[in-house]
Amino acid sequence: MEEEHPEPSPPRGQRGRKTQHPSKHLLDRLTQYQTATLAFMQDLAVPFANNLAERDVRMMQVKQKISGCFRTTPGAQAFCRIRRDISTMKKQGHNAIAALKSVFLGTPLVPEVPG
Repeated sequence: MEEEHPEPSPPRGQRGRKTQHPSKHLLDRLTQYQTATLAFMQDLAVPFANNLAERDVRMMQVKQKISGCFRTTPGAQAFCRIRRDISTMKKQGHNAIAALKSVFLGTPLVPEVPG
């Protein structure tokens, strides 16, 4: 008589690939996006960090956190337009208060267009 041998059960635990160390993930991403990561070295107009973009978004998050939401879509759009204009003027070296004052006086400063 032939004896039947059951197949060994698969090892217990997690299936799939073993997770990588966070530093390995960082290395992989830096390698994959090397051109974009080092763009500031080739073009001096590219900022080293994206802090300005993060600061622009932060005001919107603070507004939502305090109020909970915008009451109307036109109100949200107006808030975004005003914040956009203030941010642009600050980035171009203008005083934000003077820029807003010029809008209310009917002689708004026009942002410079690169190119």
